[in-house]
Amino acid sequence: MQGGLRTNARAALAVSALVLSGCAHMMAGGSGADQSLFPPKNPFLADSHYPIGHTNSGQVDSTPVPGPAVAGHRLTAGEVETQTTGPGHLAGIVSSPYPNGKRVIWSNSQYDIIKMDYDTLRVLATYKLGNRPAFTEADGEKIAAGLKTGSLVDRLKFAGMTERAAMPEDLASVYTMADRDGRYLVGFTRGISAYRDAAAGDPASEIVKQQTWTIPDSVPGAVVGINMTYDGWIVLATDAGYMIALSRDFSEYHSVALPHNDEAAAYNARMKAEHRPGYNWIRNSIAVDDKGGIYVAADGWMEKVVWNGHDLSADPASGAWAAPYSNSKGYGTGSTPALMGFGNGDRLVVITDGDTLMRVTAFWRDAIPAGWKTPDGGLSPRTAGVAPVQMGDPNRKALQSEQAVVVAGYGALVVNNEPASVPPGLPRAAQVLLIGMLADDPAYTPYGMEKFAWDPVKHTLAEAWTNKEVSSPNCVPYASIGSNMAYTVGAKNGDWVLEAVRLDSGKLFAEYPLGGTRFNTNFSGIAVDAEGRILYGGMFGAVRLNPK
Repeated sequence: MQGGLRTNARAALAVSALVLSGCAHMMAGGSGADQSLFPPKNPFLADSHYPIGHTNSGQVDSTPVPGPAVAGHRLTAGEVETQTTGPGHLAGIVSSPYPNGKRVIWSNSQYDIIKMDYDTLRVLATYKLGNRPAFTEADGEKIAAGLKTGSLVDRLKFAGMTERAAMPEDLASVYTMADRDGRYLVGFTRGISAYRDAAAGDPASEIVKQQTWTIPDSVPGAVVGINMTYDGWIVLATDAGYMIALSRDFSEYHSVALPHNDEAAAYNARMKAEHRPGYNWIRNSIAVDDKGGIYVAADGWMEKVVWNGHDLSADPASGAWAAPYSNSKGYGTGSTPALMGFGNGDRLVVITDGDTLMRVTAFWRDAIPAGWKTPDGGLSPRTAGVAPVQMGDPNRKALQSEQAVVVAGYGALVVNNEPASVPPGLPRAAQVLLIGMLADDPAYTPYGMEKFAWDPVKHTLAEAWTNKEVSSPNCVPYASIGSNMAYTVGAKNGDWVLEAVRLDSGKLFAEYPLGGTRFNTNFSGIAVDAEGRILYGGMFGAVRLNPK
């Protein structure tokens, strides 16, 4: 490897080894996993390894299940499964087992809700939300050709039109989940809908909309995030700074205004004037812990709301808090909060901040330790640790990401989403196309993955390693503690490729070249399923990879 890997102090690697020490007794299903590395299982979500976006209520994007760990090679037809459902299907939410032992995969776009057979990816049922004709292989070929043909201006125009037609108009339907009762829960701008099987217990039956709940006029804003409390209440956040707890039968709700939500209207208006779709005062999903803590990141603020089983509270007397984070760029964080530390260890919540050169920032979830001193760069004693994301370049001045922080034990993983170059005069709103639709063009492909480690003995956050070889233009990576790997889908030499990186050292373990546009994640997260395969929503539909 040429200059690709930079490893810091031995102490950071020692922490990585400590974090991974629980792997020795892990079974494929995770039954032997060290539970201090993972959130407790939420009994009201589907009984699967991926019942909600970002894996679980803690939003950690990691698993004890071992993922692929074979020598790198171009994957063959027997190692790749695809299902052509059309662009915009970002999620692959896995159900509980049915009475016959089968599972399904739920997915949605702005045009439809689909249900696929878990074993084969065959589409079992479709619920139409719009009038788009069925997406075909020919449609995919036209998209692939349009992204490669003509001048850069032509390609950008085509990419922009394709993106607008493919992606959700707002963030309400991006974050979804399946509950233990077999329902698929999907947000819309002012509420949430529940979909289920027309024939209970039959995975092949049609999809029906069971019910819909609309937010009362007294609660402002559009739905952004979704999660589930550990006693079975649906949690929703709105971009106007309100948190909602909704009973699963939609008969009762509670709401609370977040601290500082009086800033939301001005921020949202500014983003609209700057033509930044998807930028809201709250623009990512929410994390939930097993003690009633609900965590949401707003513009410049990390906030905790407390659910006590019958009411929501933002009162510090209940354990709620609001803490500032550095926000020099003025747009807030691009990451969903991820919980770190479970059991009796340090309990943190982690985001990237809003600085021009973003920093991984960790906050104490519960009581601040007695005598705690705010670390350098922190803005309040609630800050547990701060570390700049430099991707191996100590002179780097700017880097921001729109990806969640991947938490694996006490490790936190981030990637570089800044295009390698930006054509002169290209509007900011169009630059996202360079890391989305056009990211396999070597002129724009970004590189870099960096891991940070929290030391639960010294209570410090520091860089563990940087890998400059790995490309992850638009993919939310995924970590397998069971195989000591971080996985992402990147672009190399104009090809889309699955990459596996050692969690403990950052060394590139293997690359698995995939092919063309079909394999572009286009802002989808990837996951390791119960069988150790990689599953994600590609440009034309579901992709499952099983390197052998």
